[in-house]
Amino acid sequence: MNGAQDLGGQMGFGPIELEENEPNFHADWEKRAFAVTLAMGATGTWTLDASRFSRESLPPDVYLSSSYYEIWARGLERLVVKYGLVTEDELKEGQPKAPAQPVKKVLKSADVATTLAKGATVDRPQSEAARFKVGDPVRTKRMHPEHHTRLPRYARDVVGKIEAIHGVHVFPDANAHGKGEQPCWLYGVVFRGPDIWGEDSDPTLTLRIDLWEPYLDPA
Repeated sequence: MNGAQDLGGQMGFGPIELEENEPNFHADWEKRAFAVTLAMGATGTWTLDASRFSRESLPPDVYLSSSYYEIWARGLERLVVKYGLVTEDELKEGQPKAPAQPVKKVLKSADVATTLAKGATVDRPQSEAARFKVGDPVRTKRMHPEHHTRLPRYARDVVGKIEAIHGVHVFPDANAHGKGEQPCWLYGVVFRGPDIWGEDSDPTLTLRIDLWEPYLDPA
């Protein structure tokens, strides 16, 4: 969807200020927000893509006025309500009103380090040949979907070139909405800066984005 997270090329937000020796967390509650989000993801109640969509579909005024881990917390709140683990009233009052709903899996503290180190692969077996090869010119599709997508708004309907082929991976647009993984080819695509942001941009600039095959057409 066209969410507030799509800021590439947008004006009026000021420079990105880098904090020297920035810590991973600025407050203890951020550690908890991070931990609870990962623990709930490990239950298998929703997918990683559903979690991203929950954050990125926050209203723009909420998204842009929230810190990084506030966005994580707000996204998690939406998920637990959507999937029936918590009611709106329970969330508002901070107290349960019914017995906890069962979940598929529970990530125990003793297993956290091993689980995080192992990760969760999203590459899948190849069932069909790739449509494109390295060096092929491609054009990204022009679209404004209401569903989740990893094709940035600023990189739609733009010509680029296939620079790498990453294999077959879970397709986020489907996986975020309970439509199955629908694995498809993932490519590294390189774009000229002027093709993305206009001829008055830096002509030496290039932009690289990993994009799924359904986003691309031959150029």
